[in-house]
Amino acid sequence: MVSHILQAALLCGTTWILWKVFRGILLKNDLDNLPGPTSPSFIYGNIRQLFNRQSFKFHRSLGETYGSVVRLHGRFGSNMLYTFDPKAMHHIVIKDQDIFEEPTWFTRLATHVLGVGLFATLGDHHRQQRKMLNPVFSIKHMRDMTPLFYEISHKLRTAIQSRVRDARPTEIDMLGWMGRTALELMGQAGLGYSFGPLVADAADEYGTALKNLVPTIARARGMQQFIPVFEAIVPAGWRHTVAELIPVPALKEIIRITDTLRIRSTEIFKAKKAALLAGDEALKQQVGEGRDLISILLKANMAVSEEDRMPEDELIGQMSTLTFAAMDTTSNALSLTLWRLAQNPQVQAKLRQEILDAQEAHGGADIGYDDLVALPYLDAVCRETLRIHVPAPFGFREVRKDIVLPLSEPVRGKDGRMMHELLVPKDTSVFVGINASNTNPALWGEDAYKWKPERWLQALPDAVLDAKIPGVYANLMTFWGGGRACIGFKFSQLEMKVVLAVLISTFTFELTGKPIWWNMAGVQYPSADADGEHPGLPMKVGLVKRES
Repeated sequence: MVSHILQAALLCGTTWILWKVFRGILLKNDLDNLPGPTSPSFIYGNIRQLFNRQSFKFHRSLGETYGSVVRLHGRFGSNMLYTFDPKAMHHIVIKDQDIFEEPTWFTRLATHVLGVGLFATLGDHHRQQRKMLNPVFSIKHMRDMTPLFYEISHKLRTAIQSRVRDARPTEIDMLGWMGRTALELMGQAGLGYSFGPLVADAADEYGTALKNLVPTIARARGMQQFIPVFEAIVPAGWRHTVAELIPVPALKEIIRITDTLRIRSTEIFKAKKAALLAGDEALKQQVGEGRDLISILLKANMAVSEEDRMPEDELIGQMSTLTFAAMDTTSNALSLTLWRLAQNPQVQAKLRQEILDAQEAHGGADIGYDDLVALPYLDAVCRETLRIHVPAPFGFREVRKDIVLPLSEPVRGKDGRMMHELLVPKDTSVFVGINASNTNPALWGEDAYKWKPERWLQALPDAVLDAKIPGVYANLMTFWGGGRACIGFKFSQLEMKVVLAVLISTFTFELTGKPIWWNMAGVQYPSADADGEHPGLPMKVGLVKRES
């Protein structure tokens, strides 16, 4: 019986693969006429070049060599579309977002690893989840969270101060501290859960699993693209067992991380639910005193009608999804900012003076929410870092039905024809060039690749404003746009500004002279080795000298 099931699964899987292969070869379309790089592999196409940890040059070369609309090669000879054309992005991200959906491999990976959260759902299901989550990311709630953010940042300051020996600059791995801080910020403000005191060298199994997830997926080198093939061949009940037999260390580690996240998320959820059912006094005894995002979400979920209520497995999925998204992106954005400030000491000094002046205006106390978010140079530094360095640089979509995609400017096909629009076939994978859009010299000028916070202190170029980039933040695609824009981008911005205000007013940051590699991944990260096996950002940290 088992052999018959395996034979049937193998036959179905083989048929599916053959259909994918021959359809791409036999059915020619507009994408075949687009310029683009050659394919180094029939099985992988350009996928490994896109996902390679050191693929920054490849990504940049696509726009510089071929323009804003490029043909790439996908699995088994299929076509992929790469674009950062503003009009095309508007249709992909906003106008036709239900046709350009998250790719199946991504939603399946998210489901397997994080649960049925925002990353794993589509269409009306996703909109319903988002509607329930939107209120917990309101400006009012951000304002209420500010004192908690400062409290955690002060613990970070104390921890680093204790490691700066004899008041002399000391080498410290700032990536590790930024990761622990972002995790604790999201833990307390998001889950009402503490991952451990920042003043001590403590490890939390759940937090460690989240921090290791992106580097581990990066080591898989694009294998996640083959999840639909795997699911087409292997029956559901066998997948976990079969996956463990595949001799790929990164895959085995992903399975271990997945199991840890599922178990720990469930434990935290059950404790939170029990406290909520026990009443307000029980909630006040918990971290965050019931003001955390998940407590608010649980209360709102209990208040709605049965048909609108989010199932428990989805609530648990939101916990891992939101914590992972907030922790990795924010910690690496902070690391990138500190790295840039260390390279530009004059910018660091100017930013420090703005922060110190604001603190003095508050009587030496923490800068309040409204004044903090309004600091012009701090905002400029954050915007410029998020323009040049996109923490989550991959923007994949999958076309659900044939569609005509208009372009801002025509592109010359390989046959010499000027193409003002493209007929994009169903099932085509589309890669939106987020980095390329953010650093497009045609919009941002000749210094588009230069990190220059001052550009935000003056009017943006007309070309940027006229392009109508569909992102939700600062004419950038960093946080995406439309119905799948990053729901917590304001939360992330507040985290960055609070942490930077505390750190820059207290410490100086310099480079150590050791080489640092930035690795392209689902969330880019630094490492002290070219292989990306050891994430880290060593920096020389000293104390700010205050006038007596």
